[in-house]
Amino acid sequence: MITIPTDFINNRAAWTRHELKADQGWIFTLGSRELEELEENLNIMKTRRIPFYKLQRSDLVLPSLKNKIMDIVEEVESGRGVVLLRGLDLEKYDAESIRLLYWFLALYLGKPISQNSKGELIGSVRDRGNDYNSENVRGYTTSSRLAPHCDSADVVTLLCLQTSKSGGESVIVSSTSLFNKFLQKYPKHLPYLFQGYHFDLRGEGAKGDRDEVTNNRVPIYSFYKGILSCRYNEKTIIDGQIKINKPLSGIKLEAIKLLGELAMERDIQFDMKFERGDIQILNNHSILHSREGFEDWPEPEKKRNLLRIWLNLDEHIARPLASDFSDRLNTGPRGGVAIRKEYSKGRVHA
Repeated sequence: MITIPTDFINNRAAWTRHELKADQGWIFTLGSRELEELEENLNIMKTRRIPFYKLQRSDLVLPSLKNKIMDIVEEVESGRGVVLLRGLDLEKYDAESIRLLYWFLALYLGKPISQNSKGELIGSVRDRGNDYNSENVRGYTTSSRLAPHCDSADVVTLLCLQTSKSGGESVIVSSTSLFNKFLQKYPKHLPYLFQGYHFDLRGEGAKGDRDEVTNNRVPIYSFYKGILSCRYNEKTIIDGQIKINKPLSGIKLEAIKLLGELAMERDIQFDMKFERGDIQILNNHSILHSREGFEDWPEPEKKRNLLRIWLNLDEHIARPLASDFSDRLNTGPRGGVAIRKEYSKGRVHA
């Protein structure tokens, strides 16, 4: 039985643009001792020469950072749903060291999962010259403006290595505030957000079929055990339904498009401009994120580049998810992107 809230949901995740701007509690800075601990572990791990993806949380000793990470996870899961972590000076480190430091932080936040069919655990968000309007192209490989959406993990983190020449601002929206606004404006459309749809997997499903969609119908909003969670991507919903020869029309299509339009209203949008070394941490169940289109630098070494890690929170911390909501990639509850056979042996990790 589908449960649909009939009243506004008022908690810390239901923020507006003005409220988030006035609240600095979601911005964290690495202190001197925490940075020292990271460097100490970096030096030890470099001497051990263990591939980063084989490292476990138990390999690290970060007592001061552990306390800060606990506060960050609390803010991400039970607070605003967004954290900006600052203080990492990239000028001090080479590329390998930066990846290791980023991995250390990810291991303390949760469990990293595969984010594409190559099995990458640390991905690179940069323009590869792809056309976002082409079939099965993922937006992070383009310079296009991206509409509000959620990624397929509990949490997405982004570390800014290089900024663009212009544009490329990150824009976030509280999916709880978005629900409240939708309930107020379009109550007759609301049930269609709690019905499931077959999302397009853009050629990265478990079967490796370029036309594969989610096996189960994934709802856009799920209210489970008293917690509201969201899974929205207008393009993959519409494309997925087309691929199964059941294109959306009428009030179902209206509901999906109206949600996207509301997510663009400025009173609930918050703009974040990345600086080098900034780490953005978002809860995909309570935050929609998008990106403005950007113009890049002509020099290859200066081009916009963000490192990305998808991760799931520890089981005792992560919110419960309904079964039809949690299997979003045909790889089981909270599963990552399926790895293609040609990559499964010589797996690409970064």
